[in-house]
Formats: sequence, C-alpha cells, structure tokens
Amino acid sequence: MLLPVALLLLGALTAVVAPRLLARADWPEREPVVALWAWQCVVAGVLMCCALSMTLSAAAAWQAVRGHVFAPAPHDVVEAYALGAGGSWAPATAVALALGGVWTAAMLTREIARARSRRRKGRAELLLRAPLLPGEEPGADRLVVLEGERPDAWWLPGAAPQLVITTAALQRLKGRQLDAVLAHEQGHAQARHDWLLHCSGALATGFPQVPVFAAFRDEMHRLVELAADDVASRRFGRLTIALALVELNEDRGVFGPCPTPQAHVPQRVHRLLAARPRLTAGRRLRLTAAAALVPVVPLLVTFVPGLHALG
Repeated sequence: MLLPVALLLLGALTAVVAPRLLARADWPEREPVVALWAWQCVVAGVLMCCALSMTLSAAAAWQAVRGHVFAPAPHDVVEAYALGAGGSWAPATAVALALGGVWTAAMLTREIARARSRRRKGRAELLLRAPLLPGEEPGADRLVVLEGERPDAWWLPGAAPQLVITTAALQRLKGRQLDAVLAHEQGHAQARHDWLLHCSGALATGFPQVPVFAAFRDEMHRLVELAADDVASRRFGRLTIALALVELNEDRGVFGPCPTPQAHVPQRVHRLLAARPRLTAGRRLRLTAAAALVPVVPLLVTFVPGLHALG
C-alpha cells in the first residue's frame, strides 16, 4: 500500500515548495491578511497529510482500526486500498505519526498555559502599578495609563482586554496618532492574532528541526503586525500610523545601523510610507481560493482509490 507514503511525500513537498513560493512573492507585503490565510493553509495541508497517512497506516496495521475507518464502505472500496499489503512498516509509521500528534497537542497546551501565566503576571503587575480606586472593578477601563519614562503601548488580551499606554507615549503621540495606535492594537484583538502566535510557536518549539514550522512562526509575527498596521491606516491614514511607530520606537535605536530585536519596525514604516496599492478584489479572491486548495489536495489524493473503485 503506497498511499500513506505518497501522502507523506506530498506533505514534504508542500513543506518545501510552498514557503519558497510565498517568500519570493511580492503580494504578501500588500495583502498580509491573505498571506496569513495562505500560511495557515500550507501548515494545515502538511498536518493533513500526516494525519491521513497515520489513519491509513493504522488501518493497514490493525483490523480493529480498519473496521472503524472503513465501516460503511463497500467491499470493493476496501479492496482498492490494498490494506492487507501494509507490511511491517505500517505499525511503525502509524505509531510515529500518532506520537507526533500527541507531541503537537502537548506543545500547544504548554504554549497556552505559558501565555495565560504571562497574562496573569501582566495583570498583577498592572494592578500594582495602577491600583484600583475604591469602588472600581478590575477590567472596567479599556484604556489604562501608566506612569513611565519610556514610550510604550501594548494590548493586554483576556476576557476584558485593555490597552495599556505610558505617560511618555501620551506626551509623544500627537493628534490622531494615539487613536491610530489604539486601532492597531484593537486590530490584533479582533482578529485573535494571539491564537495564531500560540499555534505557530507551539509547532516551531515542538519541531525545531522542521523549517516550515519555524518559517510559519516568523511569518506570523511579521504578518500580524502588518495586518494591524493596515487596520489602523484605513481609519487614520498611513502617515499617521507611521509617525506613531516612529514616536514610540525612536529612543530604542531601531532606526540606527545596528540590528535590534525590533528591526522589523523600520520595514513597517517604509512599507506604510511607500503606500503600494492593494491587489484587486478578483486577485485576492483567486489567491484565497488557491490557498484553500492546499489542505484539500491530500483529501482528494486519499479518496482517489475509493472513487476509482466506485466508478
């Protein structure tokens, strides 16, 4: 039975080719939301190949699994998959892929637990630096101002999300720049970008030797910022959010010759000032549909023997 092997090869091919195609394309900078969708579809396609290969390998290895997977299928369909010719590699493949799935779930659980711990720690620190007044309930204010000499602003997710901003940032942000920063952070919250970062971080941490997962994590961190920039720029203009980024990061040395952890900020500012036009609605739709086909292809490959037998 070669179908599980073919699915693994398809997953490996997707993991190698798709990131290279996305890296060479110029449209992700112009349409970060579509690029986010494309990356999710690529990773979903790779995981789909592994899951289907595991299922078919387990069905070939154990009669009990085969009975559950192919319970409603006609006899000709079962025979078309040649499950009896799995050989000794089928149990090993099924167990290895199942362990990979369990490890992925464990890494995601750990990532979510760490995020919740950081969130609780952040809220505790926020209450310490900005204590509640008598009669005030926690999370009642969506905007919290902290005394601080460093200009900064960040979104604190949770059941009652809050935007935290320092007094130094209030002094630096002029006119509608504060509204643009608020819109940027709200864009993160509304699109639930934190879940994308958790999932990509879990895959990259759990499988550090798999390049596609590391690229997925790096691109998620970059693209969510571009998408949030676009949310703010549509409401308040590209120049406004670009100037707000400069005001918030000017004292951190990100615009100097030496690389810093925030080296992406100058690239974001340049992108906003370049003001490249968006893709047409038709091309956005075609790219979205093409990306959606990536996780569908493994399903089609899996169903080919059964459909051929029925035909």
